[in-house]
Amino acid sequence: MPTPYDIPEVPEVLDRREGPYGEVVLRRHGGLLQIIANGCFLMDTSDGRSERRLVDAALAALDAADAREGHGPRPGPHVLIGGLGVGFSLAHAAAQPRWGRITVVEREPAVIGWHREGPLAELSAGALADPRTKIVEADLVAYVNETSDTFDALCLDVDNGPDWTVTEGNGGLYSPAGLADCARVLRPRGVLAVWSAKPSPEFEGTLRNAGFHQVRTEEIPVARGVPDVVHLGVRPG
Repeated sequence: MPTPYDIPEVPEVLDRREGPYGEVVLRRHGGLLQIIANGCFLMDTSDGRSERRLVDAALAALDAADAREGHGPRPGPHVLIGGLGVGFSLAHAAAQPRWGRITVVEREPAVIGWHREGPLAELSAGALADPRTKIVEADLVAYVNETSDTFDALCLDVDNGPDWTVTEGNGGLYSPAGLADCARVLRPRGVLAVWSAKPSPEFEGTLRNAGFHQVRTEEIPVARGVPDVVHLGVRPG
């Protein structure tokens, strides 16, 4: 088993591409794979508990919202995962038979390629082969604004949080207009779950003002530093 002294100080660049939104890089650092966008670290393969908890929290909130209205668990709920990343959220959703359709929206063709025939395939090959899975190459903000499809849950992990976006255009996703689009594509009592590297009381207020109910923030312990969080809100219905 490698010791800390065996891990190279300088990450190895496996692929570097100019995408539609700037430069994206896949690096290997020791045993970890890392995705960097325009020089900003996005995520790596070190853990995955946050990404898995994002999916679990959405499903638990969906069941709770249905139960509050006297309904049993809905069969085969349709989940939209915003951001493919290193594939933890997709792989976790595909490992759960409760989910029906699993739609993943990813705007970077390089990231999709790294999963389909690159180093990230080892994490997501089974999930990509699952007949429930559909990968959509699109900008999430535009997709949510334009799609005619509807979902039981939206699991969004495209930024470091509502207050720390990867690109300026993503800010619209967390605005009143963006949240109205999210509510539009959610089915009654559907759940919006947003991953963040830190809590955002301001975003909680925006969720409430946009008409979401049962708004709360769930902490996710991490190996080092402050906990990650998932912001949750339920569309009434």
